[in-house]
Amino acid sequence: MDDLLDLDQVIERFDPAIGLEVHVELNTASKMWCGCSTAPGADPNTQVCPVCLGLPGSLPVVNGKAVESVIRIGLALNCDVAEWCRFSRKNYFYPDMTKDYQISQYDEPICFDGSVDLEVDGRTYVIGIERVHMEEDAGKLVHGGATGRIHDADHSLVDYNRAGVPLMEIVTRPVPGLGAEAPAVARAYMAHLRELMRALGVSDARMEQGNLRCDANISLAPKGRTELGTRTETKNVNSLRSVEAAITYEMRRQGAILSSGARVKQETRHWHEEGYTSPGRSKEQAEDYRYFPEPDLVPVAPSREWVEALRATLPEPPAGRRARLQAEWRFTDLEMRDVLGTEGALELIDATVAAGASPASARKWWLGELARRANESGAALDDLAIGPRQVAELQSLVDAGTINDKLAREVIEAVLAGEGDPAAVVEARGLAVVDDDSALSAAVEEAIAANPDVAERIRAGRVQAAGALIGAVMKQMHGRADAAKVRELILARLG
Repeated sequence: MDDLLDLDQVIERFDPAIGLEVHVELNTASKMWCGCSTAPGADPNTQVCPVCLGLPGSLPVVNGKAVESVIRIGLALNCDVAEWCRFSRKNYFYPDMTKDYQISQYDEPICFDGSVDLEVDGRTYVIGIERVHMEEDAGKLVHGGATGRIHDADHSLVDYNRAGVPLMEIVTRPVPGLGAEAPAVARAYMAHLRELMRALGVSDARMEQGNLRCDANISLAPKGRTELGTRTETKNVNSLRSVEAAITYEMRRQGAILSSGARVKQETRHWHEEGYTSPGRSKEQAEDYRYFPEPDLVPVAPSREWVEALRATLPEPPAGRRARLQAEWRFTDLEMRDVLGTEGALELIDATVAAGASPASARKWWLGELARRANESGAALDDLAIGPRQVAELQSLVDAGTINDKLAREVIEAVLAGEGDPAAVVEARGLAVVDDDSALSAAVEEAIAANPDVAERIRAGRVQAAGALIGAVMKQMHGRADAAKVRELILARLG
């Protein structure tokens, strides 16, 4: 394990600067240069063709939908859109691209000079966007070994289904002067991008699936020095929590190195979910990739009319939407923070409210029982086999008194098991709350007879003791009783 400096000491001695390179996998139906499908889950190497394999004589053609998506993203990030730009070949020798180069954009990105305003703990931070450019994704390598890393692998497998999938990279300018807030600002920026991509409809933006991944650059400079320090780049960080944790770790690690009088090595590093980074390779410079213009693709020259037409399609900005929904739902800042901190929760709650549930009940189910089940199964919240319409239907059954919260949890279990919608589950399983006075009265009499001491305390005026009898009745009725009505009957029976 690396030596680490306390974070407070890091901030006392150094100024951190961060820079984030974010890769977004676009959700087009076909790849960037060919007609191969991008649908996930196919058998390895079945969604490939001579173009995405780079076979001799094959010629790429630009995916127009991908270009449209990137322009919309650039506009949403307040970028300028180039009137003319080209693709380049980024040359490197690695088995995840059979042609030994990646088609990308180098010195002529399609979008540039943007900015994002973020509010973190009541303070606004401006993140400068240097460029947004188009490229293609690489294939997927699977390394055989204990850690799944290439360093200890005895063999590797490669799947080229992902090779050629439309990819976009968003590169920020270095952001200095953040102090101890640098990790939190990085996390807020990633959350903003995730929400923006989904609002635009251009990417599923699932970090755990690699649709959205972050290369986090961090450097430290001694206090008072204007030059940036030597940076490291932690590659392919795939969760909000990990982005924040990786930057915090690197700040502490670099702080310890610089405090000892040594130098930070410029390199890429790998993030481990156990909470640390490890060395990757020395960081390449642009000249190492031998960029040159891609000879097989014509330049992209979006007309101003088209750009303005795309601007008109932009959705409500994420920050404005969050503020509006919080006001409409009357959530406290703490409640809204919990919503935003759970991936996918904002969209699911919004859709559940639109389906007829109250904001409070929608939040209760998605951040409570459903979040617990997602965590237990290792699934994302929006991967559960239950949707906003079903959650709204579940709450309507509770509101009508057909079921109570305890029975609702049993209904959720059945819906997740594929037994149908909530109303159908209640009918099929006979879960409706028993409101027959005669049945409830019989259960109350039995509970009183079995607990005479409790009954005497209630007769003596200690009505809070009724809870024990209510519990006995609920147990006897297998939870299918209206607790308020049971309490009424108990108090009436015992005077």
